[in-house]
Amino acid sequence: MLPIMVAMAMPPNVRGDEISIAAAADLTRCLEELNAAFVKEHPGAAPKVSTGSSGNFCAQIKNGAPYDIFLSADMSYPKQLADAGLADKQSITLYAVGQIVLLSTNEKIDVTKGLDILKDAALVKKIAIANPDHAPYGRAAKAALEHYGLWDAVKDRIVTGENISQTAQFVQSGNADAGIVALSLVIDPKAEKQARYYVIPPESYPPLEQGMVLTNAGSAKPLARAYLEFLRGDVARKIFDRYGFRLNKSAQ
Repeated sequence: MLPIMVAMAMPPNVRGDEISIAAAADLTRCLEELNAAFVKEHPGAAPKVSTGSSGNFCAQIKNGAPYDIFLSADMSYPKQLADAGLADKQSITLYAVGQIVLLSTNEKIDVTKGLDILKDAALVKKIAIANPDHAPYGRAAKAALEHYGLWDAVKDRIVTGENISQTAQFVQSGNADAGIVALSLVIDPKAEKQARYYVIPPESYPPLEQGMVLTNAGSAKPLARAYLEFLRGDVARKIFDRYGFRLNKSAQ
């Protein structure tokens, strides 16, 4: 079982050397490496990360939460903040395109068969997805199920996580027999044994184009701007790539 840690979605008290980061939950593993690399380049910097659903973070920032940088699981939430005058529109950047996978820890469930395996209600009693109301990965999961004509057959067996990290925990703990989660949460570059998963064809759901933005609070901090530039650079790109994030530059 691959452990996934979820930070509380509350902004920390910010010191001069701190950067307060609100990040989509699919970045939980990836950000550990990204922040270690950033601190290596900027000794003394203290990135403070809260992970959760993008929709919830957008609402929190609209209500005054003092995050400096918002890494969303889609592009719409950063644009909403910029349109509301709460973020620097010029800083909006496409940093990744996420992918979804079918995950199960039950050896009786052959995930290589793809989403069709979910038709077996006797074998797959509970199916976890993130809440489609505010989690972009949840919307992608529902779209993929609808694409293959499976939504009506499985909707009564769906359990929803508050965000994609909690959704993956449902599967890994055995509280759900299978789930549709972020590829970035099941890839572990350091693990000898990888999780069993099936990559869901990207043409079956809208692109998970993920955007980041400097909030008004972050715009006033040189260190926050340096962090944004770091995430745009080659070192960060290599780390993103290791966690399965594609980047379609033509979408920028």
